[in-house]
Amino acid sequence: MNNKSQNPVVVLKQGRDVAVRRRHPWIFSGAVADRQGTLQRGCFVEVRSKGGEVLGCGHWGTKGIAIRMLSFGSVKEESALIQERLASAVNLRRSLGLLGNPLTNGFRVVHAEGDGLPGLVVDLYGDVAVIQCHSAGMWRLKDLIGDYLRRVEGLGVSDVVFRRVEAQIEGDSDRENTDRDNDSADASPDVTVPEPAKVVTFSENGLRFMADVTGGQKTGFFLDQRANRLRLKELSAGKNVLNAFCYTGAFSVYAFAGGAESVVSVDTSKAAIDLCRQNVVANFAGKQHHAEVADCFNYLTQIPDTFDLIVLDPPAFAKHQRAIQRALRGYETINTLALKKIKPGGVLFSFSCSQLISREVFRDSVMRAAVNAGRFVRIIDVLQQAPCHPSSVFHPEGEYLKGLVMVVE
Repeated sequence: MNNKSQNPVVVLKQGRDVAVRRRHPWIFSGAVADRQGTLQRGCFVEVRSKGGEVLGCGHWGTKGIAIRMLSFGSVKEESALIQERLASAVNLRRSLGLLGNPLTNGFRVVHAEGDGLPGLVVDLYGDVAVIQCHSAGMWRLKDLIGDYLRRVEGLGVSDVVFRRVEAQIEGDSDRENTDRDNDSADASPDVTVPEPAKVVTFSENGLRFMADVTGGQKTGFFLDQRANRLRLKELSAGKNVLNAFCYTGAFSVYAFAGGAESVVSVDTSKAAIDLCRQNVVANFAGKQHHAEVADCFNYLTQIPDTFDLIVLDPPAFAKHQRAIQRALRGYETINTLALKKIKPGGVLFSFSCSQLISREVFRDSVMRAAVNAGRFVRIIDVLQQAPCHPSSVFHPEGEYLKGLVMVVE
């Protein structure tokens, strides 16, 4: 066997290669036995078993997730591999009817592990591509990625925004890797944080939205809820709607699109509520809309029993293993409060975007809330992230968003 490699080599401990052979894209630091060559944060490395077998290649981190795998089996040239994966990601969105769609020009172009590009998220808002690098390896390649996106026929990218995540929790091997809450990782520490507030306008299902792509949460908008917002639209006619944890009000806009009588939008962020108001006015000026900056837990304790549709779309309550029990109490609390107050026959949309909370565990927390509230609850739909947020069959952690649509008697 030829043991020479042009790339640094990482050798795994005996028996710690099982997950890699099953194509799971994360190798944790505890699995590393040896390092050969000069390893720098974010460099491209070859991964081998203890016996010397080439298992694939990826980007080197430091602690926690030591390697994010880009290829399994063979080792390819890095830039060619990245462009090959980008092409595959774009082709999937083309097959979903998103490229050149006059009604929807805001969607996710690259979804990290789901597209074989762990550490990379790319969202498109009109002609602006927002590149969010969750790892030093992807940050090192950001210009290559941006140049590629500008050249893609039908994508229409004329401007690129680069974003990094501020949280540096690479030492926490239990950390979450979700769409909503962990863009953390190992981005280069000398990156200049973008100036806040670059607001762009885009379309989703024929509705007009504004997103702050530099200062807003994530890349500025929760694109993962696109299909679920359409489901809400179908059930909103004549309803008085409460949109809790509303962020910039996308569910509120869709409620009005479905014929809602009135909508109340609540979030703790004043910047989010300001954009929420603008998004509603841009589509449905003159509608009965009230937007309020408030803590949603406190607000839910005070709401009247006049709402016949409630949306609960909180941020991830569990970002690491130690927070799971607290998170479950949080989900139980907000659902109990909503179930106690919603009108008979009302509809509750309840979501969790915590990757560490499984679909079954989330459902159990909602069941306990129904018991607490003393209400008969029927599930009429089970929801997940939009198709432009695919998950790899080898990476179940990528199925982070789960939702229930319930009718409450």
